[in-house]
Amino acid sequence: MNRPELSLQQLHAFAVLSEELHFGRAAERLGIAQPPLSQQIRRLEAKVGHPLFTRGPGAVALTAAGRQLLPAARRALDEVAAGLDTARRAGSGEAGLIRIGFAASLALTVLPGLLRAYRDRYPLVGMEIREMTTAPQVTALHEHAIDVGLLREPPDEPGLAAEAILAEEFIAVLPAAHALAARRVVPVEALADEPFVLLPRGAGPMFHDRILGLCHAAGFEPRLGQQAVEWQTVCALVEAGLGVSLAPASIRRIRLNGVAYRRISPNDARTTVAVAWRRDDPNPLVARFLEAARRELPR
Repeated sequence: MNRPELSLQQLHAFAVLSEELHFGRAAERLGIAQPPLSQQIRRLEAKVGHPLFTRGPGAVALTAAGRQLLPAARRALDEVAAGLDTARRAGSGEAGLIRIGFAASLALTVLPGLLRAYRDRYPLVGMEIREMTTAPQVTALHEHAIDVGLLREPPDEPGLAAEAILAEEFIAVLPAAHALAARRVVPVEALADEPFVLLPRGAGPMFHDRILGLCHAAGFEPRLGQQAVEWQTVCALVEAGLGVSLAPASIRRIRLNGVAYRRISPNDARTTVAVAWRRDDPNPLVARFLEAARRELPR
């Protein structure tokens, strides 16, 4: 079906005149003189091919054609008004869809509060949440598969920007029956002879290397054993007695009866959590999300 080229101004004039049924009052309501109103109605009638109003001395009434057009004209005007409102909200970052990648461990700390605060502030924004380790998040940002990422140890990547939002200390993850679990604080060097259960380096190279750096600083090369891409699995493998691990402090929220979490010594190392985004991304949703992160999260 061919779409007629109808002026919104003409439809608006037609809708107002159909309510007032008086050219003078309709013109006053529209803020125009009566002759321009009459011209707009005549142009619209020319496009319809039939009169829309009967005009008599002191009386204006809708014709059959006018009665049929009126509901469609009102719907069109309402839809355009709604579309303009949605467009304005989208342009200001108050509506639309934002795609967020996040590291699984952040579900234990900052993620729930941040998403809740963002949703409360921008209820018309839909959120698509994807659980991803750091390296896949970086790839997804480059490929425009996500808009922002919440990740650990963000790499210095061309085209991406990152802002630190949290620094976590490291802890030792031990089988509950391990001799070192009897200590309140575990020296890192005491783990020298233990097999380590870690996330694979490909999941987050900088984070993986930071853990290795803790071991190197303690004077040993860690013996790498089992690997897992989720911290829940890492802890389960530790519980099974397959090794020990060094992990962000938030991992202690994973409650397993056979796992003990202990502070380490020295305790000056931190793992950085950051929000990352495409540096040249003009999407206002990203800017609003960054504002929410800066406002809600501790530094």
